[in-house]
Amino acid sequence: MEQVTATTVKHVGKVIAVHLAYQSRADQRGLTPAKPSYFLKASSSLSLSGSEIERPAGCELLAYEGEIALVIGSPARRVSLEDAWSHVGHVTASNDLGTYDLKYADKGSNVRSKSGDGFTPFGPALIPASDVDPAGLRVRTWLNGELVQDDTSAGLIFTFSQIVADLSQLMTLEPGDVILTGTPAGSSVAVPGDVIEVEVDAPAAGLSTGRLRTTVTQGTAELADFGNGPKVTDADREDAWGSAEAAGLAPKGLSAELKRKLTSVGTATLSAQLRQRGLNNVSIDGLKSTRPELRIAGIARTLRYVPNREDLFKTHGGGYNAQKRIINTLNEGDVLVMEARGEPGTGTVGDILALRAQINGAAAIVTDGGVRDLAAVAALDMPTFFTGAHPAVLGRRHIPWDTDLTISCGGATVQPGDIIVGDSDGLLVIPPSLAEEVADAAIVQEHEETFIAQMVTEGNGVEGLYPMNAAWKEKFAQWALTHPNPAAQP
Repeated sequence: MEQVTATTVKHVGKVIAVHLAYQSRADQRGLTPAKPSYFLKASSSLSLSGSEIERPAGCELLAYEGEIALVIGSPARRVSLEDAWSHVGHVTASNDLGTYDLKYADKGSNVRSKSGDGFTPFGPALIPASDVDPAGLRVRTWLNGELVQDDTSAGLIFTFSQIVADLSQLMTLEPGDVILTGTPAGSSVAVPGDVIEVEVDAPAAGLSTGRLRTTVTQGTAELADFGNGPKVTDADREDAWGSAEAAGLAPKGLSAELKRKLTSVGTATLSAQLRQRGLNNVSIDGLKSTRPELRIAGIARTLRYVPNREDLFKTHGGGYNAQKRIINTLNEGDVLVMEARGEPGTGTVGDILALRAQINGAAAIVTDGGVRDLAAVAALDMPTFFTGAHPAVLGRRHIPWDTDLTISCGGATVQPGDIIVGDSDGLLVIPPSLAEEVADAAIVQEHEETFIAQMVTEGNGVEGLYPMNAAWKEKFAQWALTHPNPAAQP
């Protein structure tokens, strides 16, 4: 087989990369695109097997992505799906390296993050495309000898023929152009000293590119401040590493202990404590629960519906819209809160999407609109808080417009990251900064009220007892010595 050499690199034309193409990667990201999308990489980013590449100074998130690369063999312009593969001359291995630290700067074009010198190693051998079944190729990646990516072209959302035909609709693909066809699950971060190897093979044909080897080094030349410099968030770290755990981040959501505290007391008690702190407008009003016997506590994720307008529904209402996107990306302990303007005349969620939320680990769904498929939604373990049942789909009244922004629900303002607590009495929005303090005070209050209730049962009047005066407080202190507060214990 022909080897990739410096001469090969000189004859490469365009380098085109697919954003997201493997179902395993889409499942990781919680997003499955309907059609392929692309970005360009500089031809100067190409490098050979055995090369070293620098992680730019100041950057921490250099991610590797093992990919199958297609090398165009003959010009392709407006080719059909059936004819597209015939325009591919060779396939080889590639590593679509990029720095998440610089991703923010170019709005998806990936110019800074993906086009660094050497950031597209490919090779070492070229497999003739005519010798392999395009659905039978395999790509594997090793990090320091450990297998970290392993998938086949059968796992693609978009076939190679679709990618080639699609690109050829708008541009002529010329001999020597390279198309990076996306990476499967398992992409993560490499650090200086790491060795990354990628291999593409066709097991049925007994053909392999051999391992494409790249070593990471540390760059020392700082990026000047006349251009965008490195900047990362925890969300970037989670995306780059593949999970919050791999990135060494604290788990999202409530701690187990805070959740225990908040669900050990009633919303009535929590409401009283919030009122003492000047917060009177933190209840989500007018809703009922499919599981009133349950107490829930979780972190708010938000979704806003706007009134239906037919032309806007065509662009925002169908396909993988905002409603489906946020439900598909809910995490363990999240509470999805929907702004439906108190409109009961249609459903805002039904059985399938509610089930998806439950499978993702959501603590509850909250909507100040209607629910479809109520019997099925009510049969779920996860509670849904809603205004009433309605058989119509959401498009009758609503367009799913935006997610994770400040909204209004049931007369209360809810921000992403607020803590939502609910039981048979209703729902409260608790600012995260007050949650521990309010929960601890509510636990103390309920312990005191247990004593007061016992004293009333024994025939005592409420004057001076509820609330307790100094004499009753002394009696309570003595009682508490033999009646410890169970909710105060972890």
